[in-house]
Amino acid sequence: QVQLVESGGGLVQPGGSLRLSCAASGSIYNINTMAWYRQATGKERELVASISRGGITNYADSVKGRCTISRDNVKNTVYLQMNSPKPEDTAVYYCNAGLQTFDRIWRNYWGQGTQVTVSS
Repeated sequence: QVQLVESGGGLVQPGGSLRLSCAASGSIYNINTMAWYRQATGKERELVASISRGGITNYADSVKGRCTISRDNVKNTVYLQMNSPKPEDTAVYYCNAGLQTFDRIWRNYWGQGTQVTVSS
C-alpha cells in the first residue's frame, strides 16, 4: 500500500517560518505531480502549491512570494516552505500525489493532514 505522511505542522508565530514535509512510501513505481492543499474550518479544500516531476511549480495567489514548494525525487518527498505566515494560513494541510503503483495504475493519493496554526 501507499502512504503519504506529513510532518512539520504546529503552532507558528506571525512573521516566522514553517517547513512542511511529506514522504511517500510503499509500492510506488512512479510519481508525477505532488502538491499541497489546505482546508480551513468551514471552507473548501484549496490548492496551495503543486510541482511536477520535472520541477514545474504552481502557486495559489494567496501564497505567491511567501511559499516555495520543492521535491526530492530520490526520497519521494515534497516540501512546502512558508515564510511570513499569516493567521489566514491557519488550516489543515494535506499532501497529495498522483502516482503509479507496481500494477501500472495511476491514482491520486492523500496524506492524513497536518494542522498549521498561525497565532495572532
